[in-house]
Amino acid sequence: MIRLAFGIDTFQIGGTELNAVRWAEHLSAERFQLTVVHLHADGPLRARYEQTGAQLVHLPLRSLYGTSAVRQGIRLARLLAGARIDVFHTHDIYSNIFGVPWARLVGVPAVVASRRWWHPSPITRRVHRIANRWACRAAHRVLANSPSVAALLTQSEGIPPGKVICIPNSLAESAFVSLPAAERVAWRARLGVPADAPVIGIVARFDRDKDHPTLLDAFARIAAGIPRAHLVCVGDGPERAAVRRLAQGLRLNGRVQFVGTLAPSFNLHDLFDVSVLCSVTEASPNSVLEAMAAARPVIATRVGGVPDAVHDGTTGVLVPARDPQALAAALRAVLEDPERAQALGRAAQAYVRAEHHEHHVIERLSAWYESLVPGARTAA
Repeated sequence: MIRLAFGIDTFQIGGTELNAVRWAEHLSAERFQLTVVHLHADGPLRARYEQTGAQLVHLPLRSLYGTSAVRQGIRLARLLAGARIDVFHTHDIYSNIFGVPWARLVGVPAVVASRRWWHPSPITRRVHRIANRWACRAAHRVLANSPSVAALLTQSEGIPPGKVICIPNSLAESAFVSLPAAERVAWRARLGVPADAPVIGIVARFDRDKDHPTLLDAFARIAAGIPRAHLVCVGDGPERAAVRRLAQGLRLNGRVQFVGTLAPSFNLHDLFDVSVLCSVTEASPNSVLEAMAAARPVIATRVGGVPDAVHDGTTGVLVPARDPQALAAALRAVLEDPERAQALGRAAQAYVRAEHHEHHVIERLSAWYESLVPGARTAA
């Protein structure tokens, strides 16, 4: 059995956070003894980790640097050494920066950093970006979640190709299960959408990177020509109020629904007819993969690692970022051609079932972890 530790920043809901908890839930307890080191105490995903039986260890940080970081770093070092951890895998920029150096210092046999984003947000401090680059260089291996991100690591971040492994985000079997028709109608009613209306949906945090204004602009361009169409925006974030005001200014009242954060047991994209993501930067967005699993036609921007999954004209449609005219044209074309929409959705679902289903991804991840520590110590 391998002693495995995850390093995570938060239990809040986000793409990186959801992928990490899915892996924790599905790694075999017969092959891995899991410890989860977390920098923030609470959040909606905490209960899911607790249900896995993993040991949870909170190391509260006031800052990634300074005396607080040193104090908690010593705690981490003692934990890793005392538990004789075989593999320490950090999942985000904050746990990379904090955890990797201490794990190397105490001689953890395999220290794995992660790169699950394209370019850091503009609000990410420059010192964090530099520190993360050094953390990735210090780690034994760096896990990327798409081929494009792996290429970025080697070409722009100076990480030797031999240190980089690409293991994609995983999708649960439930993501592929369709919602019964009656429940779909009921959920649409809860969202304020007619049962038979063409629905465009986006599941994304309201921040500048997701560029909701371009989507609203595009929707306004097609709204008159497709008068029954509705736009449903799922998510929350700092830009939500501004985007709502924009919808009012575009006179889209009643046609755009802002429904907040939803976390039902089914795939939300099953409620839509077309799924959209118009980000200006992405690595391998879970929202797109989940839409593909629901067999929905996806329209997304040609940025970062998105083209690794959305193959233009085959498994979805790609448009330039910040181009409302191109996005409007793509939306109109898909909504007005149901046969093409269904073909795109079927191809998308087949692709992600083959490449991202948890059965394939978890087995690949497990075998890779085991390859990092030949003859790993038997758990006491």
